Amino acid sequence: MKTSLLSVITAFAILLAGCGNGETAQETAPVQEVGNEFVSIFNGQDLSGWVGDERFWSVENGAIIGETSEDNATERNTFLIWEDGEPSDFELRFEYRFIIVSDDEYGNSGIQFRSEQFTDEDNPELIYRVRGYQADFAISGWIPGIQYEEAGRGILARRGQSVLIDSDGESHEERFAEEDELGEYINIHSDWNDYHVYANGDTMRSYINGQLMHEFVDQSPEARHQGILAFQLHSGPPMRVELRNIELKELN
Repeated sequence: MKTSLLSVITAFAILLAGCGNGETAQETAPVQEVGNEFVSIFNGQDLSGWVGDERFWSVENGAIIGETSEDNATERNTFLIWEDGEPSDFELRFEYRFIIVSDDEYGNSGIQFRSEQFTDEDNPELIYRVRGYQADFAISGWIPGIQYEEAGRGILARRGQSVLIDSDGESHEERFAEEDELGEYINIHSDWNDYHVYANGDTMRSYINGQLMHEFVDQSPEARHQGILAFQLHSGPPMRVELRNIELKELN
């Protein structure tokens, strides 16, 4: 699916018109209805269908737990990988929250999609590494709601941005909402957040608690069209992220 810059800008105009009543952004995710329905890809009891480093991932009280500590740290970002498919066009929704486990008040995670598992010559023993698109969430002022490319191009769209990367690799950016204003919709500490990722053709969007966080259109030669899903556990200070109610709807 190709998306022109004109259509992206038109979408911005529609979005901004909808925000004229004082709302920061659309409160509900636009869903392209097809015959498929959302299905659970986490059974709430164990990690069946998922694989990752067992030192860091477990299940408690119906939620996946990703946790590091001073005595049990990861030297590189590590991932919990869904084993049952490599979706292309889809919607994914789940809930997440961070629990403070140290004075650093640290937490950094994300959901990888259209991604691939890899190893490198310097760290062949680190097998649960993933690279590709990532919709981020974190304990941070600016990270939640960005679109990132792990082990690739880095930040692709910041919160409140619509970004088109064209076939020549040139980036065209528009701002539809202020970063800080969107941040007010995100629960940083302890409370659950609803996350919704939409990927269809060259267009990707992320929503947190019903608010559009970014839109990214990738028409570049580096665009990714299909791949694995995986949750990230970032290296760094001790942290704990909890994930539940993980549901997938494939659009093709």
